[in-house]
Amino acid sequence: MGRRPARCYRQIKGKPYPKSRFCRGVPDSKIRIYDVGAKKAAVDFFPHCVHLVSWEKENISSEALEAARIAANKYMTKNAGKDAFHLRVRVHPFHVLRINKMLSCAGADRLQTGMRGAFGKPFGVCARVCIGQILLSIRCKDAHTAVAEEALRRAKFKFPGRQKIVVSRNWGFTPYLRDDYLEWKREGRLVNDGVNAKASGDRSNVYRCVPSLEPRCRRNPHVLQLLGNHGPLDARDPGQIFEGPARLWRVPVHA
Repeated sequence: MGRRPARCYRQIKGKPYPKSRFCRGVPDSKIRIYDVGAKKAAVDFFPHCVHLVSWEKENISSEALEAARIAANKYMTKNAGKDAFHLRVRVHPFHVLRINKMLSCAGADRLQTGMRGAFGKPFGVCARVCIGQILLSIRCKDAHTAVAEEALRRAKFKFPGRQKIVVSRNWGFTPYLRDDYLEWKREGRLVNDGVNAKASGDRSNVYRCVPSLEPRCRRNPHVLQLLGNHGPLDARDPGQIFEGPARLWRVPVHA
């Protein structure tokens, strides 16, 4: 019996059904490698990043993820070089699919019971994705931008539904904008953390490195005083914690 087409399992129905002690005998996922290329390259080596974003709420089988990874990796290796990029698959197939097998041989009506006891056996695994969720990401140098976009365009044909190619404004896989990343690296507020970057050991700078709060800090310098008892002794100001901007951080303010 051949594999049932993935279009039969495309829609998300019911709750997640992962592998567990109650759900045994699950076949292994077809995708076993999630990072290819120069996956150990430092964060400063690849400043550019391109994402393939899902534009539908659906199930994506592990076979489709593996096919997309192979297609994108093959094109990038051929046109940019095997060490000129880092491709990462951002979703993992944990949802178990079931199948209620039906016999098709002669005399099958005597052996099977139709829809009686129709809870199927594990058949495969898939990833449940939402609208706006990143499926694949490629970080590379600025010179290979067009190659990365074409690689993701070819990978789109392995997935059902609609996807969009988005050029990230952040530095590589980090959550920081490119201009802010360079500025904060010069100021020593960021340190390398493998393929990513993190705030330095100075606790007074941690919240200032969050991009979503940086515009607020520029508009309202009192937001930085929410650090309260953090930082050096001469910079601490506990009395400012529960003033106006405190509601910005959802801190309970008691009259």
